[in-house]
Amino acid sequence: MVQKAKILLVDDRPENLLALEAILSALDQTLVRASSGEEALKALLTEDFAVILLDVQMPGMDGFETAAHIKRRERTRDIPIIFLTAINHGPHHTFRGYAAGAVDYISKPFDPWVLRAKVSVFVELHMKNMQLREQAALLRRELEGGQATADSERGAGGLLPELSARLAAVEEQAEVLTKELAESGGGPAVSTAAHLERKLSGLRRALDALQPGAAEPKSVESQPG
Repeated sequence: MVQKAKILLVDDRPENLLALEAILSALDQTLVRASSGEEALKALLTEDFAVILLDVQMPGMDGFETAAHIKRRERTRDIPIIFLTAINHGPHHTFRGYAAGAVDYISKPFDPWVLRAKVSVFVELHMKNMQLREQAALLRRELEGGQATADSERGAGGLLPELSARLAAVEEQAEVLTKELAESGGGPAVSTAAHLERKLSGLRRALDALQPGAAEPKSVESQPG
């Protein structure tokens, strides 16, 4: 079973949360509500999210302050944030949203189709990253599981081709996604996709090094963030 991505919806008004759920339900992912910045930060302590939809105007901790806390945490700093706001104070207000770490800034009332399309991009990127982590975990077990033993040789004969095929599928999907984002002017999303492709390239080099005839790998190459 394919694990669903989690999307965090943060708004102090229940009717706005209900509207977001109605718009995003077609994506068939797990939607998690938070009615305040504090509640959102609590959810982020234990759950992994593909994207956060964050209302700017909230009593107490507003969206900008909430985003600042999210970006300061190592666990959550890379989660994409889409700001939603009912007001528009011009370029300065929008710039403040991007400065706080948002990947997008949408004014209400927004087009449901546009919002759903933007969220779906980050859900897809999250899924690709999950696949990459799975491939890396398999490769790590292969590296740690017993080089220079008969069992590891049999494993290399059966597991490596499977790993290579699965990685090739992820590489192909990532390439298509990057091309689509570039053609649509995806902005920050393009950088996220490029980061994913760099990770895939590092994993491919490590996997190729394990093939028969290749020099014995010392460790899985780590890619720069």
